Amino acid sequence: AARDGHKAVVQLLLETGKGNADSKDKNGRTPLFLAVQNGHEAVIRLLLERGKVNADSKGNDGLTPLVLAIQNGHEPI
Repeated sequence: AARDGHKAVVQLLLETGKGNADSKDKNGRTPLFLAVQNGHEAVIRLLLERGKVNADSKGNDGLTPLVLAIQNGHEPI
């Protein structure tokens, strides 16, 4: 949901406790990483404000969401 920018779905998962906002995929990327990678600002804000995420979490490649945002040209994020 975070990767595809589905804010309402992410919000529902957070509110119901059915989603782990800090879970990692096989590449060590969290929902925050996936939202950053695809430039979904509304989902990013939601995760940071309500998701209890570790914004400094590193993927298997050693990158943080902030570094990934810069690399992908999403500086406003």
